[in-house]
Amino acid sequence: MHRYKPMHLFKSILFFFAFGFIACTVKTEDQSSNQETIKTTTQEVKELTFDQETNTIHIIVALCDNIYQGIVPVPESLGNGQDTKNNLYWGSRYGIKNYFNLSQEWTLIDAHEKDSVILERLVFKHNFKSYYVVADAYNGRFIKTATEHFLASSAGITKEVLKADGKKIGINGNARMLAYIGHDGLMDFSLDEEYKNQDGIQRDVAVLACFSKHYFEPHLEKANVNPLLWTTGLMAPEAYTIHDAISGYVLNASNEAIRLKAAQAYSKYQNCSLTAAKNLLVTD
Repeated sequence: MHRYKPMHLFKSILFFFAFGFIACTVKTEDQSSNQETIKTTTQEVKELTFDQETNTIHIIVALCDNIYQGIVPVPESLGNGQDTKNNLYWGSRYGIKNYFNLSQEWTLIDAHEKDSVILERLVFKHNFKSYYVVADAYNGRFIKTATEHFLASSAGITKEVLKADGKKIGINGNARMLAYIGHDGLMDFSLDEEYKNQDGIQRDVAVLACFSKHYFEPHLEKANVNPLLWTTGLMAPEAYTIHDAISGYVLNASNEAIRLKAAQAYSKYQNCSLTAAKNLLVTD
C-alpha cells in the first residue's frame, strides 16, 4: 500500500491505472529514522476550549501491517504495524515521523508513547506560521479504529484539546484540518455509524489511501467537510505528498493549488508524470 523503488511487479499488472501505485503495494526504500524520542511535554485535557490563535493539522496514520490489513505484503520490518521505529508509514525514510523531522518547515517539539492503540504521538510546530501538526501512529491492528476516529473527528463528533508548547491546541474535531494516511481499510470492512456534522463547522480533510474518494466519500457526505485531497486509484501514501500539500495549506492556498503541490511531490518521488499524479490526486 505504498511506494518503493524496487516494487515494479504491480506496475506491469496495473499499468493501465496510469499513476504511480503502491498503496496497496510498495517500493522498498527503508532507511529508518534514528531520532531520539523527545521528553514528553504534552498533556491531554478534558476541556474543549483551546487557544484560538493556534491552528492544528491532525494526521491520523494507520501503520502498515502485513498481518492485520488487506495489503500486498511488504518487507517484514516495514510491515510490522506495532513497530513505530521502522514502519513504512512512520519511521521509514518516507514515513511521517522521519520526513517531517527532516523538514525545514517544521520543528519537532514533542514525541511520546501514548497507549496500545495510538502507539506514538508527535507534535510539530511550523517555523514561520502559527500552525501545529499533531501526528498519531495507530497500531496497524486497529486500522478500523483509526478510520472511525478520522471520520468522527471530521464530523465534529470527537473533539479533544492538547497542551503543548505552553498552549492549548485543538485536536481531532477541534483541528482545522484532518488527514488520514495509510491503507484504505474500507476495502476490507464496513462501518454502520453515520458521520453527520455536529456543530456546523466545515473542516478541511485529506485522505491519502487507495481509491479514497470512492470509499470515503459516502461516509463523509453528511459531515460537511471540504475535501482538499483524495484519490481515484492505487497510491503510495508516503509523507512527501501530505507534507507538500500542507505547505500550501498553511499559506491559505486554494484547493487546486494544494492539489498541484501534492501532485508535484507525488510525481517527483514516484517517478510518474505530473498528469498521472493529477489524475490520481483530486480535490472537492
